[in-house]
Amino acid sequence: MSDEEKKRRAATARRQHLKSAMLQLAVTEIEKEAAAKEVEKQNYLAEHCPPLSLPGSMQELQELCKKLHAKIDTVDEERYDTEVKLQKTNKELEDLSQKLFDLRGKFKRPPLRRVRMSADAMLRALLGSKHKVCMDLRANLKQVKKEDTEKEKDLRDVGDWRKNIEEKSGMEGRKKMFEAGEN
Repeated sequence: MSDEEKKRRAATARRQHLKSAMLQLAVTEIEKEAAAKEVEKQNYLAEHCPPLSLPGSMQELQELCKKLHAKIDTVDEERYDTEVKLQKTNKELEDLSQKLFDLRGKFKRPPLRRVRMSADAMLRALLGSKHKVCMDLRANLKQVKKEDTEKEKDLRDVGDWRKNIEEKSGMEGRKKMFEAGEN
C-alpha cells in the first residue's frame, strides 16, 4: 500500500466515524425532544382537564352531564367561529394572491395580428348598420404651399459643390483668390 492510499482510507474512516457520531447525537436529541413534548402534553392536560370524579347519585351524575354538555357547546361554538375566521382569511388570501397575479402580468398574452382597416370599416364594425357617414380623413386637411426661402435659392444658384472645390484647388485656385483680393 502506498502512502496516499493509507491517507485516503484514514480520511474515509474518519468521515464515517464522524457521520456515525453525528447520527447518534441526532437520535439522542430526537429522543429528548419527544420526552419534552410528552411532559409538556401531560402538564397541559393536568392544567386544563382535571381528573374525572364520578359521583355516586343519579342527581349529581345528571348535573355533571349538563356541565359537560355546556362545555361541549362552548367548545363547538369556538371551533365554528375559528373555522369561519379561517375560511374568511383563506378567501382574502386567495383574492390578494389573484390581485398580485393580475398586477404582475404573468398571464400569457395572445399574439396580436396587425389588421389593416380603414376608418369607415372601423366605424361600421363598431356601430353596425347605423354608420352612414363617409369619413375621408384627407378631405379636412389644410393645404400648405411651400414658400421658397432665400437659403434654398442660394443653394440652387451655387450648383455642384465639387466644381467649386476643383476650381479652388492647386496653384491656380490660389492665384484666383489672390487676384480677387487685390481687386
